[in-house]
Amino acid sequence: MPTPDFILQLREKIGQDLLWLPGATAVVLDDNNRVLLGRRADNGIWTLITGILEPGEQPAVGIVREVFEETGVVAEVEHLAEVFAGGPMEFVNGDQAQFLTLNFRCRYVSGEARVNDDESSEVGWFALDDLPELPDYHRARLRAAMRANGVPEFVR
Repeated sequence: MPTPDFILQLREKIGQDLLWLPGATAVVLDDNNRVLLGRRADNGIWTLITGILEPGEQPAVGIVREVFEETGVVAEVEHLAEVFAGGPMEFVNGDQAQFLTLNFRCRYVSGEARVNDDESSEVGWFALDDLPELPDYHRARLRAAMRANGVPEFVR
């Protein structure tokens, strides 16, 4: 997966030290209440659609951009479902990061779900009662989005 240019520039200055980054997750549902998932090209794991927000980018705009870039699907944000601070993580190359994730419940607008970049090896729609194995973190984001009522949850 390509690292955004702004992160590469920061890494030139701070090396592999911990970066606090804004992330976004999309729980995209279609008219049949199926959820859009992508299988990551780097590790083969099925996940919700996620991304890093660019500096100055509005979060709802950013997650809609990420959904389209990764899947070819046009979505619209319905609700900010949850605000979640993940724990520190270390990437294979030794870079450290921690994400403040905005979890959005989104609705399918148009487009054919497909692999649309090099981040995914597969993309597809899945019934909520017939999901592939998902990391616990993504199952928790999915549950929060399904509870979404317009008032964001704040993990405490």
